Amino acid sequence: MTDVEQLTAAGNEISASFIAAKKRSDTTLAALKANPSQFTMLTGDRPTGRLHLGHYFGSILERVQMQQRGVHTNLIIADYQVITDRDTTAHIQDNVLNMVLDYLAAGIDPSKTMIYTHSAVPAENQLMLPFLSLITEAELHRNPTVKSEMEASGHALTGLLLTYPVHQACDILFCKANVVPIGKDNLPHVELTRTIARRFNERYSPKHEIFPEPSAILSEAPEIPGLDGRKMSKSYGNSIQLGATAEETAKLIKKSPTDSERMITFDPIARPQVSALLTTAGLVTGRKPEEIAEEIGNGGSGTLKKYVTEQVNEFLAPHRERRAELAKDMDSVRDILEDGNRKANEIAEQTLDEVRSAMGMVY
Repeated sequence: MTDVEQLTAAGNEISASFIAAKKRSDTTLAALKANPSQFTMLTGDRPTGRLHLGHYFGSILERVQMQQRGVHTNLIIADYQVITDRDTTAHIQDNVLNMVLDYLAAGIDPSKTMIYTHSAVPAENQLMLPFLSLITEAELHRNPTVKSEMEASGHALTGLLLTYPVHQACDILFCKANVVPIGKDNLPHVELTRTIARRFNERYSPKHEIFPEPSAILSEAPEIPGLDGRKMSKSYGNSIQLGATAEETAKLIKKSPTDSERMITFDPIARPQVSALLTTAGLVTGRKPEEIAEEIGNGGSGTLKKYVTEQVNEFLAPHRERRAELAKDMDSVRDILEDGNRKANEIAEQTLDEVRSAMGMVY
């Protein structure tokens, strides 16, 4: 088979996989809306920095909605996964606590949602050993998300980065989550988790399935560009942090690049930087970017930036007020995390006991 034929075959395989996953996602979401208490969700973030507007509209809002529907929601702060593509854990404790603050300020309720950290739950991480035995090296190397993350970070392919999807399978399966809300870029991770669950059940517990095969719920959230038109990222410095002050937000928006054309139009291809500002304004106001562009018209980038600043700060004001109030009692924030870690350990120990029993490793 030629290189072109191999690429075509791979493309067809990915397309077929996505179509099947989208169908499964739609079916699962319909079932979840009808009977939310039958579903357990796992999602989370790496504490590589502060959470921003992209996180809010891309995932946090949906998590709060799932929680309010009555889904059993679990939020992992994946501190161990920070070192998949970084050589330092500087500021990690500060990042973790600020992440919890933003979760709580956004509406995550610790009485309904378990918030926990990777490093505090050893039994979950121990699932890596049997899970790694179920996956081949070739399957790990084929994962497109691992490849893209390695290229984006410029970091060497470490053993942890290569096995990152297996670690995520541990996150999902330790609490027996059967739904995982994701963007389509992370679909390969969930597909690998399904494979691991299926192979474990077939090999060690064929008569009594220990792990569910989780379904991805594909997010309908739009891709949110950074203020410079590139992907919104902590590392690019082009994101509006949820916990930033109004003054910091104004300064960031003021220095964001635009172009020399005075007339404001929404054109993500030809004018990505101006369109990024319009997209941000549209998200926080619920208006269409095209409508905002037409309203500003010949007002130029200064008028646009002034409008974006006012609307973003107005939108984030309640979040920032709740966050500031919560930050007055950091001991309570630590208690919430400690309680979540305790619950996660109880669940992980029980799951690990089931795994050991199925494998005949009870002595």
